Amino acid sequence: MSALIEYLKSPELVVKVQQFFGIEYLQRDEKIDPSTGNGVGPVREDSVSRKTMVNGDLKTNYDEDSSGSSSGGNDSEKSPRIDAGKEDPKPYRITNKFWYYLFIIGTELGDEIFYATFIPFWFWNIDSAVGRRVIMVWSAVMYVGQSMKDVIRWPRPGFPVSRLQKKWALEYGMPSTHAMVSVAIPFSVLIYTYERYIYSLPAGLAFALVWCAVICVSRVYLGMHSVLDIIAGLALVVTLMIPLIPIVDKLDYMIVTSKWSPIPVLAISVLLIVFYPDSGIWTPTRGDTALTVSVCAGLEIGAWLHYILGDFQPPANPPPYEIIWPSYAMLGMLLLRTVLGLCCVVATRAFGKSLSYAFVCFLLGRDKNELRQSENTLQNKNKIIVELSYKFFTCGMIGFNTQYLLPNVFKLLRIGRPDFYTEI
Repeated sequence: MSALIEYLKSPELVVKVQQFFGIEYLQRDEKIDPSTGNGVGPVREDSVSRKTMVNGDLKTNYDEDSSGSSSGGNDSEKSPRIDAGKEDPKPYRITNKFWYYLFIIGTELGDEIFYATFIPFWFWNIDSAVGRRVIMVWSAVMYVGQSMKDVIRWPRPGFPVSRLQKKWALEYGMPSTHAMVSVAIPFSVLIYTYERYIYSLPAGLAFALVWCAVICVSRVYLGMHSVLDIIAGLALVVTLMIPLIPIVDKLDYMIVTSKWSPIPVLAISVLLIVFYPDSGIWTPTRGDTALTVSVCAGLEIGAWLHYILGDFQPPANPPPYEIIWPSYAMLGMLLLRTVLGLCCVVATRAFGKSLSYAFVCFLLGRDKNELRQSENTLQNKNKIIVELSYKFFTCGMIGFNTQYLLPNVFKLLRIGRPDFYTEI
C-alpha cells in the first residue's frame, strides 16, 4: 500500500500525465522556439540536474550540491513558498493546443472569477433556493479542504514537473480543493434540482461527470497537483457530502425562517475564520476560506431578510416544475440583469475593500499604504487582521447584495425574474 501511495504521489507520474496530453519535455540540447513562446525559461548550464529522454519517458539524474543533498530532495518539501520561488529550468513544448486550452478553462472553473460570475448568475436567473444550498455545501467543503491543506502540509509536485500555472503555488497541495469543488458544485446542483425540476437525469449526470473530470485532470496537467492529491480530494468530498446534503437542506430552511438566525450565522462565521488552523507559514488559504464563509453568510442573511419582511411567498404549485426556456424577451432581461448586477458586484467589491481596509487600519493605528506593501508573514499580525476583516466585510456584502439588494433593484426596474420571491 505504501508503494502505491508513493507512486500516486510521485512527480514522475504527473510528468507522464502531462506527456500523455501533449506536453513534450525537451532534451537539454534542444532550444526553445522563441516564435512559439513555449518553455519556462532558458536552460542553465549550471543546473543541478540533468534530464534525458529514454523511450519517451523523462529520466532524471541528480547532481549533489555542496551540502551533500540532491536538488530533488526534501528542501522543496519544507514549504510551498520555497518551491514556488524557484524558477523551473526545464523547457517544454505544448504539442496539443486542444488539451491545453480545455484544461486552462477547466481549472478556471475552480477559481474566484468563476465563483464571482456563476453565483450571481444562478441567483438572479435560475433558482436562489437551490443556489443557497449549493453555496453552503461549497463553503463547507472548501473550508474543510483548505484547512486540511494547512494541517497536512504536503507540497505540490516538485522536480521534474514543469508547472504551466503558478497562481496557487503558495498553497500546499493535499488535498486538491479544485477536485473537491469539481464534485461539490455540479453534483449538489444535480441533487437539489432533481426533485424540483423535470429534466433528464442521465444527461445531468453526464454533464456533472465531464465537469468533474476536466477540472481534476487539469490540475495534474498543469503540474499543480499529484494524482494522490486528486484522489484524496475526491474521496474527502464524497465523504463530506453524504451527511452535508440532507443537513444543508434542513439548515437553510431553519436559517431563513428563524427570527434570530443572523446572530449565530455571523458568530459562527467569525469563529471559523479566527480559529482557522495554523499552517506554520503564511499561505493564501486562510483568506480564501474567509471569502467562502462570508459569501455564504451574506447570502443566508439576505434570504432571511426577505422572509422576515414578507417578500417570500409560497409557490402556487408544488414541485417538480417544467424548465422554462427563455424567449428572446426573457433572454434580453436575463442579459440585462446579469450585466447590471455584475457591474454592481464589482462596484461593491471595490468600495467595500477600500472602505473596510482603511477603517480597520485606522482602528489598528497603521498606515494603509505601508501595511498593504508589507510582507505576508504569520508574524505580520496587523496585515492578517486587516486582510481577513476586509474580505469578510466585502464578500459578505457581495453575498447579501446578490440575494437581497440587487433582486429588489431589478424588481423596481421591472426587469426582475417573476418567480424569484417564491423560492425558499
